[in-house]
Amino acid sequence: MIPRRQSIHGSGRAVLKAFGRDASFSELSFTYPLKLISPKITTYDVPIAIVYILSYGGGLISGDRIDLEIDVEEKAVLLVLTQGSTKVFPARGPRQSDIRQPSSSATNTSEQATTTSPSYVTTQRLHTHIAPGGFLLLLPDPITCFAGASYSQTQTFIMKHGASLVLLDWYTSGRMSRGEAWAFQRYRSTNEVWVDYPATVENGKSRDRRRVARDALLLEEGDTALYPMKSRTLKDRMGTFACYATLHLLGPSVQKVIASIQREFETIRVFQQSKRDTLIWSYSSLEDGGGIVRVAGEETELVKVWLKRMLSSLESVIGSEAWSKAFL
Repeated sequence: MIPRRQSIHGSGRAVLKAFGRDASFSELSFTYPLKLISPKITTYDVPIAIVYILSYGGGLISGDRIDLEIDVEEKAVLLVLTQGSTKVFPARGPRQSDIRQPSSSATNTSEQATTTSPSYVTTQRLHTHIAPGGFLLLLPDPITCFAGASYSQTQTFIMKHGASLVLLDWYTSGRMSRGEAWAFQRYRSTNEVWVDYPATVENGKSRDRRRVARDALLLEEGDTALYPMKSRTLKDRMGTFACYATLHLLGPSVQKVIASIQREFETIRVFQQSKRDTLIWSYSSLEDGGGIVRVAGEETELVKVWLKRMLSSLESVIGSEAWSKAFL
């Protein structure tokens, strides 16, 4: 059932600071329909906090827009979670393929405030800053778009040199129990990661901020009247897999995880099989010791179990209590 409320623009801001072994929010604010909750951690060896991103009504309706800013200060550790998958309800408006997204800039971090998407598109924008020694772990549950939904998200991460990031961006095919497999109108996701390095001079110009990763994805059914060659449906094009995930890993706090993933990836051999794998994955290196992992599974649970296993060494970094909250 779609929540009985009007679409609305919600915003939030979280600023986490470290004080010795303690971490506390100097700011934790939000407006409807966004809600941020930070449960107390009783046992910890690092200055860590957890924040849950929630929405009233159990999901995002057509036209909702969420803007969230997160700052992680020096030596602070922030684990960002959700309580269950983020549900995107059907779009209420005309079908439209021409949706323009604002682009990120290396010099101006506020230009993304303006969006030219139609009013019926559900949008989320996340903008983060991570200070040297800070560590942000964004480990939400997957996005689940209902039949007819139109969703767009932009996530930008500005990291100082020496900061660390775990960014998980994943989505499912929809409400499979109701036969809604890849039945949404549109799903768009853009992730950009910038790193501020010590200033250098190149060709007479100071250069200290570099984009180390940009990952953009667009899934849409397509209009056969406009694109007659696209006769295959989105469901046909996505194959047997029902869950896809992209994992970005950067910074000193994730080097143990990256080394473990690299070792396992090197053992993979490609050969012809009589039976299709229920889960496949790949790994690509980024500059400065980072990496990107891409995963596809026939079931969401398969992908979740795999991710939790591959990231299990993070427990020694953030503590067992905090780690126990992830991938429930």
